[in-house]
Amino acid sequence: MSRAFIVSGAMIPMGKHRNSSYSGLAVPPVSKAIRDAGLEPCEIDAVYCGHAFGGMLTGQRIVKEIGIGGVPIFNVDNACSGGASALHLAWKSVCSGEHGAALVIGVDKLTQFGGGTLPLVAEDIEVRNGMVMPALYAMRARRYLYERSESVDLLAQVSVKARRHGAMNPFAQLRKPTSVEEVVASRMISDPLTLLQCCPTGDGAAAVIVVNDDIRKRLALPTVEIRGSVLHSGTPTSGFRNMLRPEITRDSARDAFEQAGIGPQDVDVVELHDAFSIAELVYYEALGLCEEGESASFLASGQSTFGGAVVVNPSGGLLSKGHPVGCSGVAQVVELYWQLTGQAGKRQVPNARIGMTHVTGGGIARLDHGACAIHILTALDGI
Repeated sequence: MSRAFIVSGAMIPMGKHRNSSYSGLAVPPVSKAIRDAGLEPCEIDAVYCGHAFGGMLTGQRIVKEIGIGGVPIFNVDNACSGGASALHLAWKSVCSGEHGAALVIGVDKLTQFGGGTLPLVAEDIEVRNGMVMPALYAMRARRYLYERSESVDLLAQVSVKARRHGAMNPFAQLRKPTSVEEVVASRMISDPLTLLQCCPTGDGAAAVIVVNDDIRKRLALPTVEIRGSVLHSGTPTSGFRNMLRPEITRDSARDAFEQAGIGPQDVDVVELHDAFSIAELVYYEALGLCEEGESASFLASGQSTFGGAVVVNPSGGLLSKGHPVGCSGVAQVVELYWQLTGQAGKRQVPNARIGMTHVTGGGIARLDHGACAIHILTALDGI
């Protein structure tokens, strides 16, 4: 297979854009990504649009506004992994030689639901019995605190770190720093998870341009290579599930590292799926950033922030940046494109060369998660 590269990325500030349509959200970052790549809309060979709640022909509704038509347009619904799944498909198409330049879009508008938990499929037996996402992660949190003999203050520290990072990110939805006391005292959502331990709902859009080696050389732009791209679905399991050992993330990370020819110790910066505070602690271990059982000390010792072993969620993560579901996987990649090309401003991770994005999607009976997508990105030296 050939190689695939990201030569531009753009997003809008995440937030509550109640008066915007899906096209209204996505056209600005799409236009900027194409313009920053030095391409014309007619030079895009294919479009991959990830979303969860955009309805039919979301991608077509967006790109027609900038004059793209006649090319293959793929709409990808994979819950929270929709945007990352769209990138995975674009990566495969460029590496196979089918397309030279692909546009990847991630977009969703959650304010359309008016608040509350996201709607899930009622035919799922666990959903019918109340297994919404806050409840699922609360179960993980309670198990974690019990097995590890930790307190709720540890969970709150994840949110404090996220907001500290997010305060430096102009694209984050929540940019005010907070304290452990404020996090613990905020409104209870699903015990032990309080409001400030849950990602905010909102709207957002992001876009990246993926090209082959010939186009990369012609454009001569700051570039990162997609060294690994893995998409897994969950494995059906009856009975007991170890909620602190998510197999879908472990398996995806293992395969992504093998594909990229590196290990977790080589990664400088990570954007992972911290939809709830407990998730970050669980995923430290599942991604191999620390040994099993060491996530509490890994966080408390500062190993996952600036100056530590690896900077996790410099964007503020989903807890601060927000989580417009289908947008998030692409927004993570845009953040790492900026980090690995030295364009991240105040939140720049010094000397960042290798990055990883991780996003899981969907709660469904008998599965850890419905989907998990991981990307390994590396800075490219020279043109």
